[in-house]
Amino acid sequence: MIAWIALALVSFLCTADASSAPPNIILIFADDMGYGDLGSYGHPTSHTPNLDAMAARGLRFTNFYTTGAVCSPSRASLLTGRFQTRSGVYPGVFYPSSVGGLPLSEVTIAEILQTRGYATAMVGKWHLGLGLNGTFLPTRQGFQHFLGVPYSHDQGPCGNLICFPPNITCVGTCDLGETLLPVFIDEKILQQPVDFTMLVRMYERFCQGFIEEAVSEKRPFFLYYASHHTHYPQFASSRYAGRSIRGKYGDALLEMDGTVGELLQTVQKLGILNNTLFIFTSDNGPETMRKERGGSSGLLKCGKSTTYEGGLREPAIMYWEGKIKTGVTSEMSSTLDLLPTIAALTGANLPNVTLDGYDLSQVLLNGEKSPRNTFYYYPPSVDTNKGIYALRMGKYKAHFYTQGAFHSETTPDPDCHVTAPLTEHNPPLLFDLDKDPAENYNLLKPFIPKDLEPILTEILNERDRFQTNMQYAPSETNKGKDSSLKPCCNPQCTPKPSCCHC
Repeated sequence: MIAWIALALVSFLCTADASSAPPNIILIFADDMGYGDLGSYGHPTSHTPNLDAMAARGLRFTNFYTTGAVCSPSRASLLTGRFQTRSGVYPGVFYPSSVGGLPLSEVTIAEILQTRGYATAMVGKWHLGLGLNGTFLPTRQGFQHFLGVPYSHDQGPCGNLICFPPNITCVGTCDLGETLLPVFIDEKILQQPVDFTMLVRMYERFCQGFIEEAVSEKRPFFLYYASHHTHYPQFASSRYAGRSIRGKYGDALLEMDGTVGELLQTVQKLGILNNTLFIFTSDNGPETMRKERGGSSGLLKCGKSTTYEGGLREPAIMYWEGKIKTGVTSEMSSTLDLLPTIAALTGANLPNVTLDGYDLSQVLLNGEKSPRNTFYYYPPSVDTNKGIYALRMGKYKAHFYTQGAFHSETTPDPDCHVTAPLTEHNPPLLFDLDKDPAENYNLLKPFIPKDLEPILTEILNERDRFQTNMQYAPSETNKGKDSSLKPCCNPQCTPKPSCCHC
């Protein structure tokens, strides 16, 4: 196991007192990772030693939720502390030719930290819009530096994506009509198409340089590392290909865990381990349609694109050496809570907008109860007339609508499949998630028990209150597409997209 784990024990003695300094923040966001994909969450053949060690020395969450069961909405909420319906990042996701993006009026974690003098950088998968002349890139949203791909790596021709060396191209479903995948440095194309056998190592070197520069300048830093792993199609460099007994998904997972180890080791080497908060989670549940190449929801029901627990409940680990109360917590929490929590820990001012998150700092530092008691589940295809599909209040979860999804195909449960139609439930389906996290046993069938009537009334009233007060922004993903927006490092070349090489 990487040396930082053993050396962490003496880090406090070797590091100057930084108790008065604002903490550095490293936010690591996985892609399409299921609740059951990590060793620390019970997978028997996932080799994730760095994440598992971080969980052992930090706080592991068992009731942590993302807001969108697909990529773009969940990333919008992560950075703004607001449901995607408030920013208009719905329905579905952005494409290379999408006209819209995360509105520049939205305030991100990076922007509030910049007001506190933080150095900020974003590395990896953005997927919150590109726009004309890079209108929606991270550099327009509070990040001083950006190295990465503006959208998902399956939004390009699979034939140009080298997944496993030596020179084995990916097979599967990709967007063949899209442009070759680019890597941006700030707002310019650095490489097109991407060399995936070298990409992660390039990211790691960039992260190391960014952290070292911030430390040398005595500036706190915020690094948002949005991994391409473990989204399909999987890839891995020669350092990790063929090393996992879990196959190609396991190799990709192992490479992501290796990056976590590199970040931890860099921070430890620079003597700032006891003043750096690591946050790890994922954007949405797994693509079970990919079978063994698509991740695992563990004991949870269904996966990506559904509002069952497998679509929105995610692994989450927070680690801050010597500061966070270690252990496992079942307190309810969400990506929505990261912005207010980071603001509280750094002394940053909250934006003057409606926030949907809560400050979890006392959960982290003192093991107190979470201020969050409710969570609201939106589907990818948000319908403002229907609103939320499900609501959790305390241990109870009510489904008002259910629907299967293409991304959740192939599991034995027919409720997950695309053939499971949109179904309204009145009375709703009701599950006790403390006793039944797999959502197997509807408490309101065949009749509504007397002792549950007050609970049901409270849930229905809360649904109506939330829906009445939600102000839906105009959809950004429905603003249309313009093929001229597809990035090309040789914009005058023909024929596109095959000529876009640099």
